[in-house]
Amino acid sequence: MAFSPGSRDDSQIAEINVTPFVDVVLVLLIIFMITAGVTEFGLEIDVPRTKEVAGSAQDFSFVNITSTGELFYNTEPVMLEDIAVRVEEDADSPDEMGIYVRAHKTTPWEVIAQVVAQCGAAGVEVAMVTKPLERNPGP
Repeated sequence: MAFSPGSRDDSQIAEINVTPFVDVVLVLLIIFMITAGVTEFGLEIDVPRTKEVAGSAQDFSFVNITSTGELFYNTEPVMLEDIAVRVEEDADSPDEMGIYVRAHKTTPWEVIAQVVAQCGAAGVEVAMVTKPLERNPGP
């Protein structure tokens, strides 16, 4: 029923306008989709900073190494010998066997070298995760 200027009907439409609600929900959905890809895992690892960081479009799992040398496959604790096996289990094809190594900046080099050597021997591609240096535009 539409309202017309000459009508004397005092009834009102008792419907809820859902258009603004749907707009807000879609905006929130987009915000959550964007931030979900940016969030990192629950382990706090302060990776070293470098001048340039190469971009990568590959979707590999992470091996996180804490400052005390503890190893985590994504967020689960793992032994050094089991890393290559876990990567092989998670890979869809042999071409996609790879990991990102996130090591705390104070991690002993020996632990990092052992992880890289173990993965290299198993044919797993290894990429190191670093942060770009912050540039200070001031004097």
